[in-house]
Amino acid sequence: MTSKQRSYLKGLAMNIDPVFQIGKASVTPENVSAISEVFNTHELVKIAVLKNCIDNPKEIADMVAGRTNSQVVQVIGKKIVLYKPFKNDPKIILPKA
Repeated sequence: MTSKQRSYLKGLAMNIDPVFQIGKASVTPENVSAISEVFNTHELVKIAVLKNCIDNPKEIADMVAGRTNSQVVQVIGKKIVLYKPFKNDPKIILPKA
């Protein structure tokens, strides 16, 4: 993903609300499976990491992205944005490199 594409996705992510919250238990298999299911209906997902979670949000983002085959768009503070295009007929068209 190029910086231009990442910037475009960041702009889209500003207007969406977090779909999931990661709390004290950090990343669990249930969280990962629920996030994977959301990628069936959304290409761009925002996740909030709660204050009581002691893990680093960047590490959580990399872990969840790896397990859901998605890409990390950005991690700002305790907010994570992930992107995974639909296999058939993607709705978000990324700008060319």
